[in-house]
Amino acid sequence: MTDFTLHPRLAADSHYVADLPLCQVRLNDDARYSWLVLIPRRDDICEVYELSADDQATLWQEATEVGRLLMAHHDGDKLNLATLGNQVAQLHLHVIVRHQNDAAWPGPVWGQGTPQPYDDATLNAHLTTLRDLLAPCE
Repeated sequence: MTDFTLHPRLAADSHYVADLPLCQVRLNDDARYSWLVLIPRRDDICEVYELSADDQATLWQEATEVGRLLMAHHDGDKLNLATLGNQVAQLHLHVIVRHQNDAAWPGPVWGQGTPQPYDDATLNAHLTTLRDLLAPCE
């Protein structure tokens, strides 16, 4: 694995969950959604095409498997996978389970309402659950 530095905004807006073979998995700090962020542990990468072909395949495999596990666990209606990077250039992939009754449905989650940070007890319980759920992927 190469050197890896997490962008400060990603660090501030999320909580560490686990390390997969390629990506660091982080929980976005908005309790309104089941929202993980996968960050390939590669420095100076802003776009998917900057990853090697093997890393591109691994990123997709990790994202789809994490998404599958989250959808099953949260009984989701739709899985959203997205790379935006307009505010944080470091390559990161959003994995968001959507429900027809969530705060932004059917629109995108970005810029909708005010994020609701996790309280400590809920955060700790959710992180434990996510780590157990993702353990087979590590």
